[in-house]
Amino acid sequence: MIVKKYKANSMNEAITRIKYELGSEAVIISQRKIRKKGILGFFSKKILEVTAAVDNRKKEDNMNYGIKTIKRILNNGIRNEESENSSLKQNSSMTGGVYEDSIVEKNNDALVKEVHQMKGMLDKMMNNPYGNIGKSELQVKLENSDLNENVIKKILSSINIMEDDRKDEEKLKEVVQNMIKVDSGKLSRAVVLIGPTGVGKTTTIAKLAGRMALIEKKKIGLITIDTYRIGAVEQLRTYADIMNIPFKVVLTMKDMEKAIEDMGDCDAILIDTTGRNSKNKMQISELRAFIDKVKTDNIHLVISCTTKNRDIDAIVSGYRQLKYNYVIITKLDETCTYGSILNILQSAKKPISFVTTGQNVPEDIKSMSSEELTKLVLGEDIIC
Repeated sequence: MIVKKYKANSMNEAITRIKYELGSEAVIISQRKIRKKGILGFFSKKILEVTAAVDNRKKEDNMNYGIKTIKRILNNGIRNEESENSSLKQNSSMTGGVYEDSIVEKNNDALVKEVHQMKGMLDKMMNNPYGNIGKSELQVKLENSDLNENVIKKILSSINIMEDDRKDEEKLKEVVQNMIKVDSGKLSRAVVLIGPTGVGKTTTIAKLAGRMALIEKKKIGLITIDTYRIGAVEQLRTYADIMNIPFKVVLTMKDMEKAIEDMGDCDAILIDTTGRNSKNKMQISELRAFIDKVKTDNIHLVISCTTKNRDIDAIVSGYRQLKYNYVIITKLDETCTYGSILNILQSAKKPISFVTTGQNVPEDIKSMSSEELTKLVLGEDIIC
């Protein structure tokens, strides 16, 4: 039994949180109105404290019990059938052989065979409590890699039409590798990074700047239009000071034109943008107005490897009007499965340019080959 307390402004808010965390089977044990702790809380409006509980016993335990019961009934059925047939044989011998032994044995064998087949299926269900019955090993492997349903269907269909005699594992690697397109592009002139909040755009742009300025010895300029997030400007300004590269903050579209003009002698200008809600068309349109002033086709959509599968399509679709050409996938170090890499690429229909694997600037950014990414997606390799 799991018991948790929730503090909320209303019962609807509390119920929403309870269902999200404990599930729809949770029950409310008690509720009361309380004040926040501390001096300030003494004068504040009362809030609701709701106590909820849920039975956390695993459903598979109940399923296993049911399967065992069915198996016991089947075993009893076999013994009863054999006993009945034995009685019939004895009666037939006493009545002059009216009962045909061969027919009895044939029917009995067929029945026992069917029952054993049912027992075999039940044994498989006992060993696969998570609904993997009827699924191939490849399908289970892909599901465990956190690939979404549509991508899995596409992979399995591609494997099924292959007529060579190679093992399925070899075919799988070839299909996945062909689905991963890699192109780091030419990072020259203006390079724009776009994407939702929290995916690491600012850190990623600092890594790119460090790599190009410190390692490749190129002249780099930094521009940010991310004035909404507290500390974003100062964070990038600090990186620019450390690397001794020019840095400008853009507030208006006219400022953008001037900043680009002032950095005309740079080999590349890296532009950090404000994280926007991909579902907010007005915010995306506002961002597009700034990007149009840059006049570049070197636009990279930055998206985290930890993004939920249900959110990937919404993000990719929402930012599509900004006409991005590449995808950068971040935070590979914060997950244990990498199927979202392929989910993102299949949804975006654009090549992957870079991945980031940690917080270190500029070390933790790299361009990986399709073969390396395939090993990650299929669980043959990990990011330490």
